[in-house]
Amino acid sequence: MAEYLASIFGTEKDKVNCSFYFKIGACRHGDRCSRIHNKPTFSQTVLLQNLYHNPQNSAQSADGSHLVTNLTEEEVQEHFDNFFEDVFVELEDKYGEIEEMNVCDNLGDHLVGNVYVKFRREEDAEKAVEDLNKRWFAGRPIYAELSPVTDFREACCRQYEMGECTRSGFCNFMHLRPISRELRRELYGRHRRRRSRSRSRSREAAAAGGGGGRRRSRSRERRRRSRSREREKDRDRRDREGRF
Repeated sequence: MAEYLASIFGTEKDKVNCSFYFKIGACRHGDRCSRIHNKPTFSQTVLLQNLYHNPQNSAQSADGSHLVTNLTEEEVQEHFDNFFEDVFVELEDKYGEIEEMNVCDNLGDHLVGNVYVKFRREEDAEKAVEDLNKRWFAGRPIYAELSPVTDFREACCRQYEMGECTRSGFCNFMHLRPISRELRRELYGRHRRRRSRSRSRSREAAAAGGGGGRRRSRSRERRRRSRSREREKDRDRRDREGRF
């Protein structure tokens, strides 16, 4: 029985725990949901609720029938890129390396403007939540919490990615807004440059320390490879079981 309950945890078959909250970190029913929202006590991912305000979404006419904005698509993309860069650089410089950051382009209240920040270390995510709930952004308070989402493949709408989602912005799966290729290379390239400098310093230290330093470096490399293999096995097992 315990194995069966574990196998359906967070799926549509689970009548106790909310599958949408488990997959997406948000549920359209909120606190009124009839199923349990199991909020994590530790996670790599931080959810910043409704942080991004798309100027196209906020510039509707009084009856909500159409958009009243003179912004071009290029200007909207520039606005989004500037927002993304500001948040990414601020959080990474203050709290630690970011593996992935995603922004929802949905219109539903529980997803609109949600920003998901996946840090490399759980400790960095915990520190970010503690600190960010005391801060403001663009004149509004920040609402941050740890999120159960660590793999965004199951959280994203497949139809949207193929340009076929019929629910538009009111889909209950994530519609992620992409940043420009140039900005992606610049932001995520920071990690490669930092690691390259770190490896260079390690090689210099090993050379200065002689054979003992080289042996320690090889030992650390073997441990890193072993941990990497274990993580890959865990991911494969979770994929086979339909879990994150």
